[in-house]
Amino acid sequence: MDENASSEDKSLDLSFSEDGRSGTFAIGNDHFPASLLDLPCIVESYKTYDDSVLIKTADIGQMIMVREESDPAPDVVEYKHGLTPPMRDARRRRFRREPDLNPELVQRVEKDLLNIMAGGTAENVDIPFGISTLLILLLFLDPSGLHVEVAGQEEGGEENARNTSKKATPAPAAKPDVPDTGGNAAEPEGSDSDDSDDSI
Repeated sequence: MDENASSEDKSLDLSFSEDGRSGTFAIGNDHFPASLLDLPCIVESYKTYDDSVLIKTADIGQMIMVREESDPAPDVVEYKHGLTPPMRDARRRRFRREPDLNPELVQRVEKDLLNIMAGGTAENVDIPFGISTLLILLLFLDPSGLHVEVAGQEEGGEENARNTSKKATPAPAAKPDVPDTGGNAAEPEGSDSDDSDDSI
């Protein structure tokens, strides 16, 4: 680097417009359009002082893309590629798509599950296939006295809806009261590990 070169020739400048996403990058007398883009995932950056211990310095979630005047400006806020070649088209290849959920259905199922957990019954149950699997799993994990039967499709085949019926299971029979015979009432309970072998 030539120390006699003027600092004006090497000056860098970055300015953004009102929207905060587009701007201009200036290096010396050259000006280039720039855009602030969100990365598809967080990138961790590290530095080291001794080539053996890494110290995390930042989480990077955005980048500034500087382009030629003739290149078109990106029309999206989130960049679809990562920083390295393996992360090319990362948004489509690496991450799941967000499921299309009906918010009314989610609220209704949540209300029914809370009602079931409180000891009540579900109202107007029309269980779609994906949610029926979840409901059966929840009932398997915590039966709580509710029995749900899912009927198959009718032979007429007019609708693909599933009908459900709810039945309360009978309460388990109470254990009969067995009086304590008091056979070992004087001895405290102990485990086999409490008995030590003193013969050694």
